[in-house]
Amino acid sequence: MTGVDKLKVLVVDDSALVRQVMVSILESDPQIEVVGSAPDPFVAAKRMESVIPDVITLDIEMPRMDGLTFLRKIMSQHPIPVVICSTLAGKGTDNWIKAMEYGAVDVILKPKIGTKTFFEESRIRVCDAVKAAARSKLREKPLQTINVQPSLTADAVIDKASRPTTLETTERVVLVGASTGGTEALRIFLEAFPRDCPAIAIVQHMPEMFTAAFAQRLNSICRITVKEAVDNDTMLRGQALIAPGNKHMLLKRSGARYFVEVRDGPLVRRHRPSVDVLFRSAARYAGKNGMAIIMTGMGDDGAQGMKEMHDAGAITVAQDEATSVVYGMPGEAVKLGGVDKSLPLQAIAAEVMRRCS
Repeated sequence: MTGVDKLKVLVVDDSALVRQVMVSILESDPQIEVVGSAPDPFVAAKRMESVIPDVITLDIEMPRMDGLTFLRKIMSQHPIPVVICSTLAGKGTDNWIKAMEYGAVDVILKPKIGTKTFFEESRIRVCDAVKAAARSKLREKPLQTINVQPSLTADAVIDKASRPTTLETTERVVLVGASTGGTEALRIFLEAFPRDCPAIAIVQHMPEMFTAAFAQRLNSICRITVKEAVDNDTMLRGQALIAPGNKHMLLKRSGARYFVEVRDGPLVRRHRPSVDVLFRSAARYAGKNGMAIIMTGMGDDGAQGMKEMHDAGAITVAQDEATSVVYGMPGEAVKLGGVDKSLPLQAIAAEVMRRCS
């Protein structure tokens, strides 16, 4: 890939050490070029006079102008995909909500100096977030296909069952996977449900701790109950469980009771939590009583798991390309032949109620 083809990224952070680490991480990917770094939004604006980046990584707490104010200015004057690089300190969760409302494509944790494994996982997440942002529909022209590095499958967390568990219940459970653009998609999806909707389990690619704030926000605006899942939570009608960031979530069954298991494990399809892990567990323990929804997001997490659910007799639905911010995960699921129907985002909740009544 030539330099012209590379994604141009501007790094904005008041910490010289963080800027150094971010530049090192981003330039380790041959498909990314850091075209500049800046300690605050004023310097960043000056840098952008000479080169317009494809993506900006932006800190929140900075001198002279905070990142959220700069984000609002960018989106109102010259929209560019922005990935917020935040920490969990202070009002981090409130800042995440505001950042998504103001137009950020994604929010990731700042890389920290730690073990080799921790640094490698940070590198994967940062580079993937930047690539996903570049492919989001803020862009006016499509990017060429971006190759990703090999990733672990759901085999790393749960074995594939030769056949689904024999079921004695007819209670439907709904499993949902989403990534880039998913926070808004899930809001629209969940707000449409009545109080007696089927039990729902959700994997949204999101940093740890932010999932609790996300669940609380949805719970405050939806008719159903929305909460961050904890290990052994029962799947209940009128309730949606969201996998906690940095943990895998699996569907399990004991008699007629469905519940979730929350556990550690390696990155699967470059993510933790992984949609593939949730879907594979549902193929095993729910079979034909499951319904899988795959929403907007870059990459292929969830595609293989959805095919396994489809083969086990579950109903499978993908968000269509027109309403997806990034048509990666739904598109890959369609290619694998695991999707029964593709629908606009606004029609998916009604389809769930129709099929699960």
